[in-house]
Amino acid sequence: MSKIVITGGAGFIGSHIAENLAKDGHEIIIVDNLDPYYSVDLKMRNIDIVLNSGNAAFINADITDLSRMKDIIDSTVDYVYHEAAQAGVRISVEDPFKPNDVNVLGTLNVLKASLDAGVKKVINASSSSVYGKVKYLPFDEQHPTEPVSPYGVSKLAAEHYCRVFYEVYGLPTTSLRYFTVYGPRMRPDLAISIFTRKMLVNEPITVFGDGEQTRDFTYIDDVVEANKRLLNNKVTNGKVLNIGGGNRISVNDLIENLRSITSSTSEVIYAGKQKGDAEDTLAAVDLGNKMIGYSPLFNITKGLNKFVDWFKVEENIHGFVKQVDLTSAGSQKSIA
Repeated sequence: MSKIVITGGAGFIGSHIAENLAKDGHEIIIVDNLDPYYSVDLKMRNIDIVLNSGNAAFINADITDLSRMKDIIDSTVDYVYHEAAQAGVRISVEDPFKPNDVNVLGTLNVLKASLDAGVKKVINASSSSVYGKVKYLPFDEQHPTEPVSPYGVSKLAAEHYCRVFYEVYGLPTTSLRYFTVYGPRMRPDLAISIFTRKMLVNEPITVFGDGEQTRDFTYIDDVVEANKRLLNNKVTNGKVLNIGGGNRISVNDLIENLRSITSSTSEVIYAGKQKGDAEDTLAAVDLGNKMIGYSPLFNITKGLNKFVDWFKVEENIHGFVKQVDLTSAGSQKSIA
């Protein structure tokens, strides 16, 4: 078994990876600064889940602090999953400096600490936001990268640092370009979470744009499986791989799917399109299949049903609809 550091391990994707690897018997070190970008209580619950899953520990630290990263990522660490980031396409338009500090400088710190410690591999969480302007669909890994948001720029810069650290310094790295990940414990400011919360109480839903923009949604279990497949895999060193569902759906159709599952009467209100939002995304996953055997198992119907079932249970236990106040249109941060 390996000792694995997971930055951003209190977040949605990071906590799922950490939980799964802990259950497999690995020693897990969660690193997270508990940024209040969204509910710290939700992050603490994620941490508790991981700590109760196996041999795991939590360290409150910030990836922008190189000294702390060097203390944590030492010679005893085998692998690093770098999931920490300042997320949010729209918030990056409002403040481009924070995603640059966290996603670029923070990644550089994680890479330097990992290089000095001699870790076996760094698996970096990237995003479909690096593609930006659509030249053709589906996006394969050779598609031009012209991000349309500061967030996308910061994730692309992080990818290049990962590649360079492999090519120049010999540090094994792989970057995974996630396509709109959803599922249990997802961030409350993302569209599927907001829509579900409002539909269960028949409140109006705000959609930015005309709702015909499309997304390739990826269920969290598929993302976890892709990350696990990178352990001990050397053929992906320095590369980027798409991790998507391989199908796209419009926001309007997504809402109708959720309406069918929840039997909701929520009204849909259309508002102006937000700056930085991509028009369409769709992943070509052929390279991921070739390199690591990645093949998504969840289509949107199967994934949404599982998510809504989970959400209903969580609502009964924790009262998400009452406790998480995201009712204003302006708080609906991102679908990407």
